[in-house]
Amino acid sequence: MKIAILSRDGSLYSCKRLREAAEQRGHHIDVIDPQSCYMNINPAAPSIHYRGRQLERYDAVIPRIGSAITFYGTAVLRQFELLGSYPLNESVAITRARDKLRSLQLLARQGIDLPITGFAHSPDDTGDLIALVGGAPLVVKLVEGTQGIGVVLAETRQAAESVIDAFRGLNAHILVQEYIREANGCDIRCLVVGGRVVAAIERQAKPGEFRSNLHRGGTARKVHITGKERATAIKAVETLGLDVAGVDILRADRGPLVMEVNASPGLEGVETTTGLDIAGMMIEYIEQRARPGFRLKSGG
Repeated sequence: MKIAILSRDGSLYSCKRLREAAEQRGHHIDVIDPQSCYMNINPAAPSIHYRGRQLERYDAVIPRIGSAITFYGTAVLRQFELLGSYPLNESVAITRARDKLRSLQLLARQGIDLPITGFAHSPDDTGDLIALVGGAPLVVKLVEGTQGIGVVLAETRQAAESVIDAFRGLNAHILVQEYIREANGCDIRCLVVGGRVVAAIERQAKPGEFRSNLHRGGTARKVHITGKERATAIKAVETLGLDVAGVDILRADRGPLVMEVNASPGLEGVETTTGLDIAGMMIEYIEQRARPGFRLKSGG
């Protein structure tokens, strides 16, 4: 097959592993920077041009689109879909997952347990917003933040008011969430491929930090997940219409709580911790699904 990886940086671990896995299975694979693509939106002869040439059709596309370029990156992916390329994660599903508020609302509508969450832009009553999630300590998140950036733990009501007011001064949308104390700075990252949890790791925040992201100095180890955690992760991914995703789960006293669904999960932490060939599983899934005449689940 002829496969394209949509990524701005082909040297990243995930892109290199996907390229290796595809080539080992005999496929031709190119890394294409979506921001260097431009498109002909023509119903009679749609096309994608890249650095001065028209691209030939690809059998499949693997989107590794950074959050900073979600709008244009998914527009390019839609054009590949229009041309008949199979997408490993459809453009509409990626857009759905990247909108933190929308994704949480969709998960809640399906009865998937979440931390109590408030959403605001310019709340007239900061105190009522704080009370909405059970008071301090609480977590304040910028909706546009990634990899733990723009996430603050406010341990007192006064600190919470100060952080919310500061973010309000930035004209930003914010999420305010209850702090799950019993998680002790840990979360579970479940990697889902094709409706199966293929790997799970426990991420532990470094001392003095509550964010468990590996980019923020957290550590990881293999972990055995419960049947309920497995079912929760799978249902969350299915709700958003994704084929591949990382689901971050907190272990609370009342059961597993979904914190986030990542439509472009990094492979390095999961592969190095578990020793599993996740990239190979993704390519194998593409082989099973990228068939002539496939139909988008969303209808485009």
